[in-house]
Amino acid sequence: MNDSRRDAVGRDEPWMMRTYSGHSTARASNELYRTNLAKGQTGLSIAFDLPTQTGYDPDHELARGEVGKVGVPVVHLGHMRTLLDSIPPGQMNTSMTINATAAWLLALYVANAEEQGVPSAALRGTTQNDIVKEYLSRGTYIFPPEASRRLIVDMVAWCAQNAPKWNATNVCSYHLQEAGATPVQEIAYSLATAVGVLDAVRDSGQVEPEQFAQVFGSISFFVNAGIRFIEEICKLRAFTELWNQIGIERYGVTDVKARRFRYGVQVNSLGLTEAQPENNVQRIVLEMLAVTLSKKARARSVQLPAWNEALGLPRPWDQQWSLRMQQVLAFETDLLEYADIFDGSTVIEAKTAELREAAWQELNDVLALGGAFEAVDELKGRLVRSMAERTRRIESGAQPVVGVNRFTETADSPLGCDGNILIVDPAVEQEAIDDVRKWRAHRDDAAVAAALLALRTAAKSDENIMGPSIQLARAGGTTGEWAEELRSVFGEYRAPTGVAAAVGHRSNELAAVVEYVRSMPGGPPRFLVAKPGLDGHSNGAEQIAVAARDAGMEVIYSGIRLTPEQIAASARDEDPDVIGLSILSGSHLALVPDVLKCLADVGVDTPVVLGGIIPEQDRAGLAAMGVARVYTPKDYELGRIMGDIAELATRHRNGEI
Repeated sequence: MNDSRRDAVGRDEPWMMRTYSGHSTARASNELYRTNLAKGQTGLSIAFDLPTQTGYDPDHELARGEVGKVGVPVVHLGHMRTLLDSIPPGQMNTSMTINATAAWLLALYVANAEEQGVPSAALRGTTQNDIVKEYLSRGTYIFPPEASRRLIVDMVAWCAQNAPKWNATNVCSYHLQEAGATPVQEIAYSLATAVGVLDAVRDSGQVEPEQFAQVFGSISFFVNAGIRFIEEICKLRAFTELWNQIGIERYGVTDVKARRFRYGVQVNSLGLTEAQPENNVQRIVLEMLAVTLSKKARARSVQLPAWNEALGLPRPWDQQWSLRMQQVLAFETDLLEYADIFDGSTVIEAKTAELREAAWQELNDVLALGGAFEAVDELKGRLVRSMAERTRRIESGAQPVVGVNRFTETADSPLGCDGNILIVDPAVEQEAIDDVRKWRAHRDDAAVAAALLALRTAAKSDENIMGPSIQLARAGGTTGEWAEELRSVFGEYRAPTGVAAAVGHRSNELAAVVEYVRSMPGGPPRFLVAKPGLDGHSNGAEQIAVAARDAGMEVIYSGIRLTPEQIAASARDEDPDVIGLSILSGSHLALVPDVLKCLADVGVDTPVVLGGIIPEQDRAGLAAMGVARVYTPKDYELGRIMGDIAELATRHRNGEI
């Protein structure tokens, strides 16, 4: 009997299946988590809102419009209790996507488990805690690189002693690819970050040499998988081989199990399209295959975006669809019955070797610059250049995107109905403000003050930060108080924008705009690009700034996280011809009116354009407020956008608007 199943090596256990979720309130998110777990999800993946990620309480001015929008607000221990109600911490494997405030959220998680009689040694899960990629791509950093690395080191050391099943840092290459990284850059920069952390842990003296293999084995990764199917498979095989090599050669780790490349994945969101969003379903499935087909480089956990994430916040049904994709692959197919199906493939082996060698060279180049933490400015510039090149390829058609620059003819989609995204109730913000003020009014202020003093004392010394953070969590401290205490010691940081590094590659699509700008009476237009609120996803703003400079405009762009008052002051002082606002977090209906009011208060009547993930139903209201143009991800033709801006500048100078 010739049955190929005789060659099967026994069915493997499927990867952990997660859904990245959280919104509105801790109670609403808890209901969502318990629903998803009942549907077969096997691990939690918590999305926190931007104030929680950047260390602000809901009543801080920078939190306006952002509370509960892209994740769940967790401000104090009461929120953590509610968030994890009926989800036993000793049994659940929990991933928390949190970076600058990772030590604080882990402290809340530990304190909540202790209340239920679960010791920290029993906890299993991950805090993302990769601050380098925040500087380079995602923008939810707080402190400077050196202080941020110290917090990561303290967490790694504390977990080694107290929570050995917890991954204290999860190096995240996902957002590097979202910011334009090539596969070689994605591998090299994330490995450089891991090396920067491990070297610092080793040099801190907080971990004994005999424990270092355990520490190495606790480092996990969070990886992206794009649509270039074969290349992504080879990228992950190269990642696996290089991590093993680093373990042996740099750190002398002899335990084969400790040297495993352990990674979770969310497949690419950058490639999801607003145009013909139903195409996102097949993109997600193909990208999932790239991280599951090769047994030697298979993800340990997978979470998939929903088909409509380019439109807004997914609904529970959308997330269920993505979960079912994983379940069909894991339980209906025979994938898990075989050894690595690519062993012996000359194509896979050659491409893997090519990526491995190029990434090793790039990694050594970064280490020669001092390492990932020390080379943030240089790496940011390289990523902005890579993203600019990707943008140009799509605009020129050299990189086909179905439904966007190819095969754009389409029938009306039955998925394009009203209510196809989740809208967070605006009342959530005031509820959160009332909640935190009530919490502060009913706690032991003396205990909080003592815990804050202990936290400050630790920050100023070599004491591990985790003990005082857990003390503050137990006492009733808040996210904003924890972060503010450390801001007072470490200071705040403004990461480089990288825009200057990508100037000077004018595409054919910009040629007409360049000529128009050169002919404008009064010289080239001045274009102020600004990001109000806490949204740190700056890729779009950076590419608009790059295109405007390539078109010959004078660009003012000072980076992320600006208040409406700061934007208005800049507009008053810089006298721009056009102001461009970039908002991707869904906070446009709160922040745009604030910016417009502040502009009017200082006497600025400059036309304002808006870019971001803007639902179609919001366009009319924004126009009524006075927004001159609204651009969304489907507006990929930068030449047309730059032409619009130049025309608006002319009309403004002529007094027509």
